[in-house]
Amino acid sequence: MTIKILTQDRLKELLQYDAKTGVFTWRVTRRTVKTGAVAGTRSIQNYIMVSVDAKVYSAHRLAWLYTHGVWPTLELDHINRTRDDNRITNLRLADRYINTRNTKTRKDSLSGVKGVRWHKTQARWESRIQHNHKPITIGYYGNLQDAVQARKIAEILLGW
Repeated sequence: MTIKILTQDRLKELLQYDAKTGVFTWRVTRRTVKTGAVAGTRSIQNYIMVSVDAKVYSAHRLAWLYTHGVWPTLELDHINRTRDDNRITNLRLADRYINTRNTKTRKDSLSGVKGVRWHKTQARWESRIQHNHKPITIGYYGNLQDAVQARKIAEILLGW
């Protein structure tokens, strides 16, 4: 069995990509889709997924292939954190560490600030940050504002 790898030429044969909007449209009519129709469906995680030649791809990875002619060698980070915004200016190559840094604050966060959490056993606010792929505890603080300020200072010092 031969595995077919999607090429830029094949992609451009089937789809049109608008780099300003990040939207793919079909160049050809397929079973239930007409030429000019928007390609893809939204996943549960809010990524746009497009089926090409019986294989499903993330639209942001297709945008990279369409624009650069090669598959991304690393993860692709949506700079503005909006998973369905596939404009090429909103995409960048990133390793797991960088991509993870560019995430929203968790919905269940008590502090509302990334890297600051309530530490039950210490009964204080803990301020943490990642550096060189290792977690660092900045400190424990009696009030939230001090923990947030410590986190912000650490981000500046570590070049976040």
